[in-house]
Amino acid sequence: MFVKGKEAIRMYFYCEDCKKEYPLNTHSYKCDCGGMFRLHKDANEAVAKHAISLGEFVTPLVPFQVGKLDFLLKMEHLLPTGSFKDRGACGMINALHDLGIKKIALDSSGNAGASMAAYAAAADMECTVYTPDDISQEKVKQIEAYGAKIVKVANGRMKACAAVKQNLGDAYYASHVYNPLFFEGIKSMAHELYDQLGHHVPDYIFMPVGNGTMLIGLFLGFMEIGRLPHFVAVQSSKCAPLYEAYHEVPASPKRTTIAEGIRITKPKRLKEMVKAIRDSGGDVITVPDKDILKAQKYLSHRGIYVEMTSAAALAGAVQFFENGKPDNYKVVIPLTGNGLKR
Repeated sequence: MFVKGKEAIRMYFYCEDCKKEYPLNTHSYKCDCGGMFRLHKDANEAVAKHAISLGEFVTPLVPFQVGKLDFLLKMEHLLPTGSFKDRGACGMINALHDLGIKKIALDSSGNAGASMAAYAAAADMECTVYTPDDISQEKVKQIEAYGAKIVKVANGRMKACAAVKQNLGDAYYASHVYNPLFFEGIKSMAHELYDQLGHHVPDYIFMPVGNGTMLIGLFLGFMEIGRLPHFVAVQSSKCAPLYEAYHEVPASPKRTTIAEGIRITKPKRLKEMVKAIRDSGGDVITVPDKDILKAQKYLSHRGIYVEMTSAAALAGAVQFFENGKPDNYKVVIPLTGNGLKR
């Protein structure tokens, strides 16, 4: 419960399936029935005032040309820790700070771990991050620099997720996948875009998708605004569970991709992700690693240095509009992570 003036605002988690309610400070990360949590709050009420800040700002929207195709790059890689995940971390850590939580644990392929570690440090919270043992050393160094403890787990991202849940102890599971407070922070990007485009919604948004943090957050944000852009989720052809679910095609073996941020073999919110794409009239596409690398080099040679996962979205947009696009279409590509992380 938060207080706004003299009015008490009650927020809580509830199960998407059975509707059972849980307090925000619960140490459960999903319902007893197995359903995922959603957040109940009063309309137009912020989750928490931002007493904990690292200098967040409205990220620029930069025109960008690829041949005859024009796009708008949302420069999320310029946020305090170099990733759009700072939006979710800022929102969640402020809420947990208000609840008096002092110890958190989470799993991450790198960017969420860095964001949560940084904001936890600013809030004087103890933080432990479980990661796959093959994430980039740059991300490891960044997480450790904030004073967080790292636990490396062999055999991929999903094993790190399982390990943290088995070893939580008295820590709060501050998951950017399970915990809806994280999506509340991501929603701010939708409202920023709406303002930057003169109170218009973009026609398309292309984004790399693994666990769907950005997709779900933007979906919720634009639902508040009242109109959805077409969301196009981009996955690596080597690891594309959302593509398979959306297009209802047989699953293929999941392999390692250079876009490590979206190397998620079994996303926990797959149903929500499919719904967001369908409701927006969007699509899910895959791109080969060679095109991701090509897109990353193209951006770099024009002064924009992003990690491979970010470049996947540009590769996808170029592929999607390979036969051209109407000149009046506003196509936004959020650049999710800084190239210094890899």
